[in-house]
Amino acid sequence: MQLSVIVIAYAMQREIPRTLQALARSYQTIGAELDYEVILVDNGSPEPLRTDALPDDVPVQLLRIEGAAASPAQALNRAAELAQGDVLCLMIDGAHLLTPGVFEWALRAFAAFPCPVVAARYFYMGPGEQPETVLQGYNQAAEDALLQQIDWPREGYRLFEVGTPLSGGAANITWFNRMFESNCLFMTREHYFAVGGSDERFDLPGGGFLNLDLYKRALDAAGAVSVQLVGEGSFHQVHGGTTTNSERLAREAKLADYRRQYETLRGHSQLLSDKPLQFLGHLPTQASKIHLRKRRG
Repeated sequence: MQLSVIVIAYAMQREIPRTLQALARSYQTIGAELDYEVILVDNGSPEPLRTDALPDDVPVQLLRIEGAAASPAQALNRAAELAQGDVLCLMIDGAHLLTPGVFEWALRAFAAFPCPVVAARYFYMGPGEQPETVLQGYNQAAEDALLQQIDWPREGYRLFEVGTPLSGGAANITWFNRMFESNCLFMTREHYFAVGGSDERFDLPGGGFLNLDLYKRALDAAGAVSVQLVGEGSFHQVHGGTTTNSERLAREAKLADYRRQYETLRGHSQLLSDKPLQFLGHLPTQASKIHLRKRRG
């Protein structure tokens, strides 16, 4: 099997059917001919994830973890052990929508480079970065209206018209800004386990900086090649996440806890890898030219 997509979900009944639609054979450009699986992990949701509303053209298996840890680290490792694909796609936050060419362009990297670690850029759904827009009234109803407006999923690349790239504090974002995080991260299964998988000592609710740590360790490993996709993205749906959609002061306090834990575990505060970057992709629509837009929000 070529690809295993691992999706971690916690209390995401509204979001997961859309997430899976974006992973469907009929949506991804190479979905029809690709040998792949989706491992959907219900990480101890209070109400078990229902499967009646899931798309029927996604090769998905559901794994529910009872009494799950507050962090998704264990869930990622368990799913990776079950995975049959040579390549893993890790989606630590299951509330994300992908653009249609993510599988195609990510897998091209595995044909071009010996040990690529491939990241799709992180976007927020909505008119700005969600930590700010939710305080201004952006909510699930507004998001539903946006998706209806762009006729999603029929028009997958129109997500760029209603999304905002994660800035990470940068004044302007282009496709060539170095990424410190991705919620759609590809590496070989062999590489995932060679770098130690997800460190289960990141045990804070939501994982803290687990995702950032895995990305950096995967990139910093000997022989790894850092590849960032151009013209493809991973769009975060609003769902009341641990940090993304929390009130400002509470979010700042949580981030401070995350930093302290990272520094304790790693002995430093450097979250960015300095591995040289490679870029692979295209610009499928005018709206995908994010370097031309003014910062919103």
